[in-house]
Amino acid sequence: MAFYEILNPVFNPLFQPIIDRSPFLALVILAVIISLLITLVYKFFTNQEKMKSMKGQQKDFQKKMKELRSNPEEMMKVQKEAMKVNMEYMKSSFKPTLITMIPILIIFGWMAAHLSYEPLLPGMTYEVDVEFMEGLTGAAELVVDDTIIIVSEASQEIEDNRASWKFKAKEKGEQLLTIKTETEEKTKKILITTTQEYLVPLETYPNSEIKQINVVHNKLKPLKNLGIPWVSGWGWLGWYIVLSLIFSMGLRKVLKIY
Repeated sequence: MAFYEILNPVFNPLFQPIIDRSPFLALVILAVIISLLITLVYKFFTNQEKMKSMKGQQKDFQKKMKELRSNPEEMMKVQKEAMKVNMEYMKSSFKPTLITMIPILIIFGWMAAHLSYEPLLPGMTYEVDVEFMEGLTGAAELVVDDTIIIVSEASQEIEDNRASWKFKAKEKGEQLLTIKTETEEKTKKILITTTQEYLVPLETYPNSEIKQINVVHNKLKPLKNLGIPWVSGWGWLGWYIVLSLIFSMGLRKVLKIY
C-alpha cells in the first residue's frame, strides 16, 4: 500500500465529489487547509514575541547596512550581527517545519495520486508503452478482453527494448491489459471512467523480461479551458505553490505571525 492511501477513507469521500466537479476548486480548498495547518503549527510552536523582536532587529540591520555603504568595514560588522540573528530566526522556524513535514508529504502524495492525470474515458484512444529487458528481440502481444478494442496490431515487434499499442474501451469499469512475450506475461489494470479517477499509470516488474508497462494518460491541467497559455498549461503542483503562497501570506497577516 502506498503511504498516501492511509488518507483515502477520509479524503476520498470529502474531496472526490469536488475533484469530479472542479479540480481547481479542490486545489483551492486543499491549499487553504494546508496553509492554515502550517500557519497554526508555526504560531503555537514558536515564541512569537521573540520572533517579532528578531524581525525588528533584521529590519534595523538592513537599514544600518544601507547607511554604511560608504564604510565597508563597519558594514561588515553589522552584517555579521545580522547573520547571527538570521540564523537564530531560522533555527526557531525549524521546529514547526519538522512537525508538519510528514503530514504534508502524505497529503502531497494523495494529491499527486488524484490530480496528476486526466481519466481514461470510454471511446477515447490511448497508448500503452512497454519497456523490455536489454537485448530482448522478437514479438510481443497485447491481450485484452471484449470490452477493449486494440486500435493498432495486437502483435508488435520489440525495437530498442520497447513496443507500444493503441487501444480504446467500450464501457466504464476496471479492465486488464496483458502483455505477452514468448516466455512471460504481465498484466496491468486500468480504470475506464467519466469521473476524475485513475490508477497508477506506470507499473514496474523487477527481474522480468517485461521491465515496465506505462499506460499513457494526458496530464491534468485544472484551468486548461481558459485559453491563456502560461496559465492553462499549469498542472496541480504549479497551482498549489501559487495558491499556498497567497493564502500563507494572507493568513500570516490576519493572525499576526512573525
